[in-house]
Amino acid sequence: MHKETSKNILFAFILNFSFAIIELFGGVFTNSIAIITHAIHDFGDSLSFLISYFLERIATKRPNKKYTFGYQRYSLLGALVTSMILLFTSLLVIKEAIVRIFNPEPVNYSGMLLFAFLGVFINLIAALKTHSKKSIHSESVSIHLMEDVLTWSAVLVSAILISIFNIDVVDPILSVLISIYIIFHACKHILKVINIILEKIPDAIDINDISNYLLENTSIQKINHIHIWSLDGINNYITLHVVVDHNLKNNKIIKIKKDIRKKLKKKHINHITIEIDYDNEKQDVERNF
Repeated sequence: MHKETSKNILFAFILNFSFAIIELFGGVFTNSIAIITHAIHDFGDSLSFLISYFLERIATKRPNKKYTFGYQRYSLLGALVTSMILLFTSLLVIKEAIVRIFNPEPVNYSGMLLFAFLGVFINLIAALKTHSKKSIHSESVSIHLMEDVLTWSAVLVSAILISIFNIDVVDPILSVLISIYIIFHACKHILKVINIILEKIPDAIDINDISNYLLENTSIQKINHIHIWSLDGINNYITLHVVVDHNLKNNKIIKIKKDIRKKLKKKHINHITIEIDYDNEKQDVERNF
C-alpha cells in the first residue's frame, strides 16, 4: 500500500513542480495575482510532496526492536507536513492579495483563461492518480489536488468576468477567497492527523457499541479496560480485558477469544489484544464509558 502511495506522490510532485514553474512565468506575463498565488501554492505543494515521498518510503519499513509498531506513522507525518506548508503559503498569498485589492492592476484575461484550462486539466490528472482511501496521506494529497481543480475553475470564471466587465479587482479578491478555502481544509486535515497522533478513538467506532456487541456472547460477564486507537488512520488497534467465570475450561476461553476477534474484525479493528480476567479475581476496573 505505502509503495503504491509513494509512487503516486512522486508523480504528483513532478507534475506539480513542472506546472508551478510555468505558472510563475504565466502569472508575471498576465499580471494575475491569482495565478501567482497558485504558483506559490504549487511550489509549496511540491516541496510538501517531495518530503511526503521520502516519509512514505520510510513508512514501508518493517517493524523492528526500536519501532515495534512499524514506521506507518511516518505517513501521518507526511500528511501533517503537506497541510502545514499549504497553510503557511496560503497565509502569505492573502497578505499579498490584500495589497492588490486596494491597488488593483490590469490583468491579461486571455492568458488567465489559458492557464486556468491548463490548471484544471493537470491537477485533475494528478488528483485521479493519487486518489486512494487506503491511506490518509494519499487521501490528503488527492484532496489538495482536487481543491486545486476547483480553484483553477474559479480562476477561469474570474477571467471571464474580467473580460466581460473589466473589473480587475476580481483577481485579488478571488485569490483571497481561494486561500481562505484552502486554509479551512488544511486546518481540518491537521486536526485529523493530530487526533490520530493523540490516539483519539477513530470517528467511525463507538466504544459503547463495541462493548455491547461483545457482551452478546453470554459467556462474557464484563468488558473492562477498553482502549481503541488508530495507528495511521487506516489500521485500528484495540486492547481489552474480558471477565469470565473462573470455572471456564481452556477450550471455552479459546472459543471466546476467537469469537471476539471475528466480531472486532467486522468492526474494522485489525490488531486485537485480549486479556482474560476471572470473576474471582480482584478487578482493577476503569471508569465505564
